[in-house]
Amino acid sequence: MSTHAKAAAKFIADRKRTAWHDNALFFVREKRDKMAKSVPEWEELREAASQMKRHTLSRLADYLEEFERNAVANGMIVHWAEDAEELNRTVYGIIEKHGGKNLVKSKSMLAEECGLSPYLESKGIDAVETDLGERIMQFMGTPPSHIVLPAIHVKREEVGKVFEEKIGTEKNNSDPTYLTHAARLHLREKFLNADISMTGVNFAVASEGSFVVCTNEGNADMGTSFPDIHIAIMGMEKVVPDYEALSIYTRLLARSATGQPITTYTSHYRKPAPGKEIHIVIVDNGRSDVIRNENHRNMLKCLRCGACMNTCPVYRRTGGYSYSYFIPGPLGINLGMLKSPEKYSGNVSACSLCHSCSNVCPAKIDLAEQIYLWRQDLDSLHKADPMKKFMVKRMKWIMNRPSLFYAAVKSGKILKYFPRFLIYNKLNAWGKSREIPRFASRSFNSMWKKGEVK
Repeated sequence: MSTHAKAAAKFIADRKRTAWHDNALFFVREKRDKMAKSVPEWEELREAASQMKRHTLSRLADYLEEFERNAVANGMIVHWAEDAEELNRTVYGIIEKHGGKNLVKSKSMLAEECGLSPYLESKGIDAVETDLGERIMQFMGTPPSHIVLPAIHVKREEVGKVFEEKIGTEKNNSDPTYLTHAARLHLREKFLNADISMTGVNFAVASEGSFVVCTNEGNADMGTSFPDIHIAIMGMEKVVPDYEALSIYTRLLARSATGQPITTYTSHYRKPAPGKEIHIVIVDNGRSDVIRNENHRNMLKCLRCGACMNTCPVYRRTGGYSYSYFIPGPLGINLGMLKSPEKYSGNVSACSLCHSCSNVCPAKIDLAEQIYLWRQDLDSLHKADPMKKFMVKRMKWIMNRPSLFYAAVKSGKILKYFPRFLIYNKLNAWGKSREIPRFASRSFNSMWKKGEVK
């Protein structure tokens, strides 16, 4: 049994939560579909996004240098980080230089990737997540389970209990409006007293030396309005050539992520206000290695919309914590394998190869196809499941012998006469949540040989 299957068993045991999680995410998928159908040129936009990303990645160094030149000309300060450790040191160095202690942070999966918040907290910095979902997860002491909807797995009653403990809300009051207002008041104090702000970067525009941050809560705008120091961290694949390219991605991003025409706040940062500083930290952390990987470099096209998770039948029914990599779903399976195949190969089984993820990706990343390729590598990595290898070899042996194969098909009919306990037991892992299909009284092969089908 894969590590994912073992971890998923706990989530699946709560059938009501599993059904609720499944329905909540598929509702977002349906919103995405409605938005896609409302844009006649949707498929043309997806193709344009894919080709533009391909072009940008082929000239990534040029565009990054162009972005740096223009950002510096605009008065920003640009830093480069080779890996997570250098990012964390660089960010802390900026904070320490300015005597900062209170940092307000908008959602950033790069920060999660690099373990930035725990690092800053170990240095005595109060790093506050200002996205509501992220703040809930920070209060609970657990990572997000989705890259766009970090607390999608948490029920409002659980949020109410956490808020009672952390910010003193009314006991047993889990009304969403009340809890949202309470969080707003709590975070307002954090915004007003912050001396450092931090954001991620959704897109960095090379021709302008500017960058864009997309949020639905306005927390990035609030966070950057008060402190004099704004630190923006970005993976180096976030650069885009110009505003024309940016316009393609902004039309696709929110529609794919949450089923909105555009994010509520699409904020452009180009020049620091008088007396203030904007620092941009451009991070590699293995991305250069991905570019060199011909089979998997398409992963750097990702817009981080989460559409692949919302549609994935495995993710929807097993939850984000069933995956060992910090990003779950089809995206996380591929990124985890790029980071460390030996460490994260247990996630590769968490895919039905339905290809729904590839079909909804706004940048047309071949997610399912890449997962299939990773599966072909498992044996060479010594990570293939021994039982699956045994079963495949036995099936191959039988299928190479037609008479034996058809005899096995005929014998399958007698299963309906077996007592249930002989079929559904600990030896039949497949039958834990499935019923063995009923065998037809006559096979297609026999009908075809008699000329009954054409």
